[in-house]
Amino acid sequence: MDKGLHFTICVVTTVLLLRESSQAGEEKDPEVLAAPKPDFSRGAGEGLPTLTVTTILEDPYVMVRGAELEGYCMELLAALAGMLRFQYRVKVVGDGQYGAVAAGGNWSGMIGEILRREADIAVAPLTVTSAREEVVSFTTPFLQTGIGILLKKDTTSQDMSFFHFLSPFSKETWTALLFAYLLTCFCLFLVARLSPCEWNEPKNEENHFTFLNSLWFGAGALALQGATPRPQALSVRVIAVVWWLFTLALLAAYIANFTALLSSGSEQLPIQTFEDLVKQRNLEFGTLEGSSTFYYFKNSKNPIHQMIYEYMEKRQEHVLVKTYQEAVQRVMESNYAFIGESISQDLAAARHCNLVRAPEVIGARGFGIATAQASPWTKPLSIAVLKLREAGDLDYLRNKWWESSCVRQSRERWGPLEPPALGGLFLTLGIGLALGVLAALAELSGSSRRAAAHAKKSCCSVFTEEICSRLGIKGTARQSQETSGKANA
Repeated sequence: MDKGLHFTICVVTTVLLLRESSQAGEEKDPEVLAAPKPDFSRGAGEGLPTLTVTTILEDPYVMVRGAELEGYCMELLAALAGMLRFQYRVKVVGDGQYGAVAAGGNWSGMIGEILRREADIAVAPLTVTSAREEVVSFTTPFLQTGIGILLKKDTTSQDMSFFHFLSPFSKETWTALLFAYLLTCFCLFLVARLSPCEWNEPKNEENHFTFLNSLWFGAGALALQGATPRPQALSVRVIAVVWWLFTLALLAAYIANFTALLSSGSEQLPIQTFEDLVKQRNLEFGTLEGSSTFYYFKNSKNPIHQMIYEYMEKRQEHVLVKTYQEAVQRVMESNYAFIGESISQDLAAARHCNLVRAPEVIGARGFGIATAQASPWTKPLSIAVLKLREAGDLDYLRNKWWESSCVRQSRERWGPLEPPALGGLFLTLGIGLALGVLAALAELSGSSRRAAAHAKKSCCSVFTEEICSRLGIKGTARQSQETSGKANA
C-alpha cells in the first residue's frame, strides 16, 4: 500500500509540473491569444486532447476584445469543442493570409501552417477550393457565400431621373394603361348612347355622357374622386364599377412599387453586374491579395472574368489589398470597388449605410474548417457542423453576428426624400396649372371677341373690362370715379 501511495503521489506531482510548464510556454508565445473557453462543461477537463487552432482577424468572424477573441468562428469553435470534447488554443496566422501557393511552391497563410504542422485545424472564413482541397481536407461548409461587388453609394448612384415617379411602371405598362383608359372612356360614351335608360329621347333630350365627359369621368376614377355625369343605366354602371376596381388595384400596385423604389435605391446603381464593372472607367477595382477570389478569376474561362483578372494582375500593387478592413476603408474613402465574399460584403453594407453590394453574385462557394489530410478530426467535425445546422445553431449565430444598427434604422424609418425623387410630380403640377390658366384665358378671349363684335367695341378693351370685372377691379375703380365726380360737383 505504501509503495502504491508513493507511486500515485509521484504521478500527480509530475502531471502538475507538466501543466505549469505548458501554461508558462503559452504565456511566452506572442502569437497565442486568449480565446473564450467553451461554455459546455464537457469541453474542459483533464485528459481531453488539445488542438492548436489557426485563424485570421476578420469582422465578425474573429475579433479582438480586450485580451480575448470573439466572433462567429469563436462561438462555432466553442460549440464544436463541447460536442467533440476537446480543448483548444487559438493563434492568429502569422502572415495574415488565408492560404495561397507561393512562387517556390510553398503555401502561405493558414493552409501553410496546417501543412507545416504548426496548427491542427483552421477555423476561419476559409473558402473551400479545389487547389486547397488537394493539400488539406475540409469539413462540410458552415457558411455559404459567393463573389460580389462592394460599392459606395455616392460614387455609384446616378442622378435621379426628374420623372422618377414614373419608375414604378415600365413604358409598356404606361402605354397599356393609356390604351385601357381611352378604351374604357369610349365604351362609356358608346353604351350611354345606346342605352335607352341613359338616353331615352335622343331627339329632345341632351346626352350628358359626351366623349369629353366620359374622359373626365375616367380621369376622376383614376384619382379616386367622383366626377359628373353620374351614370343612370345599369350597363353604364357596370362599366364604371369595373373601371373603379381596376383603378383601385392599379393605384395600390403603384404606391407599393413607388414606396419600394424610394426606400431601396438599388435601381440607381449603374454597376449591376461584373460586365458593368469592366466597362466603366471611373472606379478602380480589386480583391484580397492571395485570396481564392483572385484565383477564381485567374482560372475562369469567362471573357469578362479574364478581363477582370488581367486588370488586377497589371495593377496588383495598386488595386490588391492586404486585409478585409483595408478593403472596406478604401471603398469608403476613394473611388474603389472591392470584389470579395458576398456574405462579408452584406455585413459591411449593413454596418456602413453608405455602402451597397451590387445585385450579381457569382461563384457559389462555402466556408469550411481545414484540417490536415488523413486527420482523425475531419469527419467528426463535419458531422458536428451538420448537427449544428440541423439544430438551427448556425442560423442563430448568423443572425446574431450579422445584426447591425444600420439595419435596425432602415426598418424603423425611411430617410427623407430628396427633391429629385418628386421633381417630376411638381413639374407635372406646374404644367397642369399653367394649362388650366391658359385654357381659362382662351375661353375668356373667345367670349370677349363675341361680345366685342356684338357691341362694336375693341376686343382688347372688352377683354380688359372682363378681366377687371371678374377680379373685382372694375367695380372699385368705377365707384371711386363716381365718388370723385360727386365731390367735384
